[in-house]
Amino acid sequence: MSKNSLLIIALAITGSIAVWGVLDSAGLAAFSTRLVGLQFTSRAWFIMLAVSFMLVISAWLALSRYGHIKLGGDDDVPEFPTISWLTMLFAAGMGVGLLYWGTAEPLTHYILISKYEDPRKSAAMALFITNFHWGLHAWAIYALTGLVIAYFGFRRGRPTLVSAPILDVFGTNPVTVAVGWLSDLLAIVAIAIGLGGSVAMGVFQVKQGVDALFGLQDTGMALTLGIFVALCLSYILPLMVDLSRGMAILSNMAMAIAGGLMIFILLAGPTHFLMGGVVQAAGEYLTGAFTHGFRTFTFMDDRIGNWFQSWTLTYMVWWLAWAPFVGVFIARISRGRTIREFIGGVILVPTVFSILWFGVFGGVGFYGVLRLESRILDVVESNVSGTTFFVLDQFPWPNLTVAAVIAAAFLFIVTSVVSAAFVLGMFSTGGALNPSTRVKLSWGVVLGALGLVMILSGSIEAVKSIIALGALPFVFIVLVLVVCLLKALKMERTSRR
Repeated sequence: MSKNSLLIIALAITGSIAVWGVLDSAGLAAFSTRLVGLQFTSRAWFIMLAVSFMLVISAWLALSRYGHIKLGGDDDVPEFPTISWLTMLFAAGMGVGLLYWGTAEPLTHYILISKYEDPRKSAAMALFITNFHWGLHAWAIYALTGLVIAYFGFRRGRPTLVSAPILDVFGTNPVTVAVGWLSDLLAIVAIAIGLGGSVAMGVFQVKQGVDALFGLQDTGMALTLGIFVALCLSYILPLMVDLSRGMAILSNMAMAIAGGLMIFILLAGPTHFLMGGVVQAAGEYLTGAFTHGFRTFTFMDDRIGNWFQSWTLTYMVWWLAWAPFVGVFIARISRGRTIREFIGGVILVPTVFSILWFGVFGGVGFYGVLRLESRILDVVESNVSGTTFFVLDQFPWPNLTVAAVIAAAFLFIVTSVVSAAFVLGMFSTGGALNPSTRVKLSWGVVLGALGLVMILSGSIEAVKSIIALGALPFVFIVLVLVVCLLKALKMERTSRR
């Protein structure tokens, strides 16, 4: 099929989902929850096996004889300084989520685990689970997808499309062309729905921040929709100009704010408690992450099984939903880096930052629960979007720190939407490096509509299930891409002998 048909069909599918959600958000949420539940019940083992396999392959590639191969020509040099490169890939991959879940996720796991274990042991286990969700396995999904696209795009001169490796390795017969076309379509749908969920989370958090900053109450959906409109207006202009290095500046600003906030909490809070928790959590994660990647909780009761589906499995497919978007974005900024450098930077550095982030923000939450008898658990259960702001209110200069979170969240959302619209424009126009403004704006409208759908659902659980629905098919595509990469690397080595 032509690239125009791909654009039309992709817009039709994602647009239809958006219209359905606007007209009947509860119906879409119920449908996605039911279907995702069925898929998780039958495919839990496969999802965990697949993501663990991707981590193993990533480590092997970094340490193997292929590690010295450059993503590009042998004489190419990196386009961006290492610091800017790392902040851009991190901001694209997880920026909004870290702000939203920094304290809330560890405490959410704690609430369940503490029903079975001692409170202090429950806190350590909750941090381990959180680090697992945001650590090596998540970034291995991003890294391997990005590596495939970068290798075939810069090393072999193929278009920056998910289908390019399939057509390059297996040829252009009718079957591979159809599989490639379908792969591009599934990638587009996964990206659009996944980004819509992140828009909703960001808007929810900004709304809670505005409430906390100005002491507002009962603002309801009116303020939420007002923030959403402001967001849409903010990303229209960037979509009308070239990406260029402006994205690096915005990403650096957002990460600088987030990093400064983490350091402030660490120094102004119970530093010895937080650093002790970080060191312990890091050790427990590094020694237990690999084996935990194969846990499916098959022999546990339904409560644990439902938690496993709602969190671990949902996260894994969430990262898969973002993999084509983040993969293409990371690939675009990684030309000239070796495979070893690419994998080390994309997997290890963000994982270390995540462990620090959750150790600090999660540790503050646990300090309140275990030492101060804070009511923070009530906040987590009743208003998860406001958890971060409840924590900040316990520290000096709460207005300043709340404003910082609002600014960082807003920057993360804008950069994500602009980057995603650009990548979707590339995917839907045959890999064009500079898709037209009209195409980018079309995707900007769709992404905004999908974000509105998630907002109208009114539930983070509904948002997570809708994202999972869009991402589940892509797990098979990623594995095909890995096979293509391994075959291409073997062919390159053979040809050089």
